[in-house]
Amino acid sequence: MSPRQHRVKPALLVCAALSLTLMTGCTGDSDGSDEPTGKARPTSGKSAQAHDEQKLGKRVKEALGTETIDDSDPLFVEAGLERVSDGLHARPELAKGTSYELAIACAGTGKISLSVRGGKPAQRTVDCDGVPATHRTVGSPEQLEIDTKRLSGATGMVGWRISKTEK
Repeated sequence: MSPRQHRVKPALLVCAALSLTLMTGCTGDSDGSDEPTGKARPTSGKSAQAHDEQKLGKRVKEALGTETIDDSDPLFVEAGLERVSDGLHARPELAKGTSYELAIACAGTGKISLSVRGGKPAQRTVDCDGVPATHRTVGSPEQLEIDTKRLSGATGMVGWRISKTEK
């Protein structure tokens, strides 16, 4: 054997031993058992919040009847969904002299303040209980302004729907 071959063998043995040690350390359980620990991994707060928002958003859409609505409904004008913390700020343009119904639903906790300007103005408090609150108005030359603002501690989702009313 040449001197070079003697140097390669110990180096290969060291590399093999280190590889085996690293593989064993990465695949072994800390307590030596192969049984699952039963400990759940913590979920991120954002993931849980997004799931809650999705459920609350679905509840709002169901309350307003917008979950399955399409543009072929002759009475439907427009609808939307927002986080309570972001507030709802809509500016629909309505045809002059046509009667409309605005429905607002909030699902979550607390209360929101609803402000409707233009047409027949109104200001009221709405519970975030998933029950729609309605407001009738007649289209006017001015644009309708719909705004919500969360009151202290309110969380969840808020949605709205505008429909023409049948005469």
